[in-house]
Amino acid sequence: MRTVLMVAEKPSLAQSIAKILSKGSCSTRKGLNGACSVHEYTGSFVGQNVRFKMTSVCGHVMSLDFIGKYNNWDKVDPAELFSNAPTEKKEANPKLNMVKFLQIVHITGAEVFGPVLFFECAFSLCVCVVLSQVLDAIQPVMNKSYGNERTIYRSKFSSITDTDICNAMTRLGEPNKNEALSVDARQELDLRIGCAFTRFQTKYFQGKYGNLDSSLISFGPCQTPTLGFCVERHDKIQSFKPEAYWVVQAKVSSGKDSPLTLDWDRVRVFDRDVGQMFVNMAKTAKEAKVDSVTKKEKAKQRPIALNTVEMLRVASSALGMSPQHTMQIAERLYTQGYISYPRTETTHYPENFDLKGTLKQQANSCLWGEMVKALLSEGINRPRKGVDSGDHPPITPMRAASESELGTTVRLCIFTFTCLILNCLAQEYYRIHPGYTEVMPWQGIAQEEALPVCERGDTFTVDEIKLLEKQTNPPDYLTEAELITLMEKHGIGTDASIPVHINNICQRNYVTVESGRKLKPTNLGIVLVHGYYKIDADLVLPTIRSAVEKQLNLISLGKANFHQVLQHTLDIFKRKFHYFVDSIAGMDELMEVSFSPIADTGKPLSRCGKCHRFMKYIQAKPSRLHCSHCDETYSLPQNGAIKLYKELKCPLDEFELVLWTSGSRGKSYPVCPYCFSNPPFRDMKKGMGCNECTHPSCQHSLNSLGISQCVECETGVLVFDPTSGPKWRMACNKCNVVVHFFEQAHKVQVSQDSCDSCEASLVIVDFNKTRSPLPDGETQHTGCVFCDPVFQDLVELKHATMRHPMHRAGGARRGRGKGRGRRPMGNPKKPKDKMAALAAYFV
Repeated sequence: MRTVLMVAEKPSLAQSIAKILSKGSCSTRKGLNGACSVHEYTGSFVGQNVRFKMTSVCGHVMSLDFIGKYNNWDKVDPAELFSNAPTEKKEANPKLNMVKFLQIVHITGAEVFGPVLFFECAFSLCVCVVLSQVLDAIQPVMNKSYGNERTIYRSKFSSITDTDICNAMTRLGEPNKNEALSVDARQELDLRIGCAFTRFQTKYFQGKYGNLDSSLISFGPCQTPTLGFCVERHDKIQSFKPEAYWVVQAKVSSGKDSPLTLDWDRVRVFDRDVGQMFVNMAKTAKEAKVDSVTKKEKAKQRPIALNTVEMLRVASSALGMSPQHTMQIAERLYTQGYISYPRTETTHYPENFDLKGTLKQQANSCLWGEMVKALLSEGINRPRKGVDSGDHPPITPMRAASESELGTTVRLCIFTFTCLILNCLAQEYYRIHPGYTEVMPWQGIAQEEALPVCERGDTFTVDEIKLLEKQTNPPDYLTEAELITLMEKHGIGTDASIPVHINNICQRNYVTVESGRKLKPTNLGIVLVHGYYKIDADLVLPTIRSAVEKQLNLISLGKANFHQVLQHTLDIFKRKFHYFVDSIAGMDELMEVSFSPIADTGKPLSRCGKCHRFMKYIQAKPSRLHCSHCDETYSLPQNGAIKLYKELKCPLDEFELVLWTSGSRGKSYPVCPYCFSNPPFRDMKKGMGCNECTHPSCQHSLNSLGISQCVECETGVLVFDPTSGPKWRMACNKCNVVVHFFEQAHKVQVSQDSCDSCEASLVIVDFNKTRSPLPDGETQHTGCVFCDPVFQDLVELKHATMRHPMHRAGGARRGRGKGRGRRPMGNPKKPKDKMAALAAYFV
């Protein structure tokens, strides 16, 4: 029987689609990577009985990166990244082994290999790349198959409903390579341009200033113009000069009715004398006569159908949600079947769209079910015409849910507008029928107080007339909704990437999100944008990126050559990069005004191994040590506390050690600042502390304090923490596993001897006489943490990462003796029951 392999973009989609197509009769098994499942069932395909195998990937299979040596910031000139640095596609998440998984699923248990179907939950360039990556993964094993004809199909749908999925199977198309090439070009441009500028300015400014408070001074072809919009509004606020103006205000009354405060029909004047003249004229009259009363019925125009950008705007302005969070929620609602696909540029429903069927799905809603029933009984109008971008239909609720943002209807919001004119003063009032704003309250109109009944010629008593002085106000900081509008208008990013760019400028500490989702630039963000303007405005203006996006779109349409567009754009930015490097002093002048030199920042902490003077600890991101005498800066581990480690020194370079501690994970280890940035041994990499150092005899190294291979990860070693007493612990030097043991013990040491059973290093434990848990009043015992029965109840796993760790039956392998930390030793003996007891803490 021929086998048809079907691949979806996400595991949840694969499960839902398989359930629909098999009518609930599919069998399911876990894939070898543990993240994706395989759903199998039999059915009909193009008139033949076939076996369907439905599985998925987890987003992108591959990611683009430079080859190994070009990822070293210290050894590669950033200018080389524009042309000389080769790139390669690597697995986006190596732990998932996605390529191997897809190949095994394709060739296992199939008599004859048939077509491959890719279920695409979006007509989007990003998904075209995922499809291309899936094909690249399985192509090698397809070519080695039995030689029968194979076809690649692409199945598109907009919602996870029985109707949409089944219809998608009858409208199978072919992959579009041009769309995948367009995304490949965008990825390569962003990688080369972003990395070159980011590496240069990060190294240049972090080496000079100590209070930038950002771990990365990043640049992005879309990210930087996004920041530019925020700083442009900030500049307008700072340069704004308030101007005085005057307003005439009157209060009138009639009988028992409440007084009315009337607005001036001239609104305001900027000359006080003119305003005072009108006040004097009005004061001569004791009464105000009604000149006219007009009533008009107006309609608040119903909104057009919802697309991604409008959803992001509404969620930010009305619901107070960030764009990134909004997209996460929308994706989840989509995969759960509540809404149609949330990434679309279209705001126009096709003529054959089943509006009544969609509304019927909402008839039982506890929030707007009655309104829906009324609409269905009264009849509905066609939605307003929007723009058909050729992708998915507008975002539409597919079944009833409790989330208020899912509601939609097509009724007008009707209200009555009344204008009362008394001499030169007027007031307006509204009588409102909520209409569609009943389910979209953020677009509603505030209800005003009732207007007294009156006709032309009626009089009101003038109670007060006065001249009010006011001042013009500056614009407010950009809201996220306004920023999204600007990005869409200028072609910065796509509906999928707009949230990412906004989130990036927040994470880089370029802007902060204030009350009302307003984006206020930080000093760093302001200086960067002003520096770009000073050197080369094209780097921050949206024009050049917008032009590049147009070229990328032409690639997707097959109207432009991939290599020509890529090379032309890189040539432009390479010249701009060289000019930026040559002119960096212009930005540096702005930095000097706003930030402190690194030598003037921080507090003395530990001694330099070269000059033996105190180095200063700079706590602002990225935390580091700086020796002002040697003019050298040394990196430190991030996201933890740093303090001096007993004034002990590294035997290799005489730098004083510091102790890094993470309160949230309960881990700590000593660090030599010099070794951390300059690995002393070939098997060490930058960023390793003493708990990974392979020095053969140093008392702080892995060889002296390592106990055994980690119970969870494959490469980590559990290292004893000598500073942890009296709550002693050992922690993995690769993952987050922490093992607590021998609480209240007086002293714990790691022996150079190892366990005969599991090859873990033995430990020597001294207890106080009054608290000793040892038999016969003994105070010292040497044994294996995992195998010794005396230690059986004194070891406890307190913390581990979230993933399920115990992959190996009967426990984990151990490393031992002189070799521990360098690589696991051969096939060590199986540990005894204590290892299984530890494993229970994970399970």
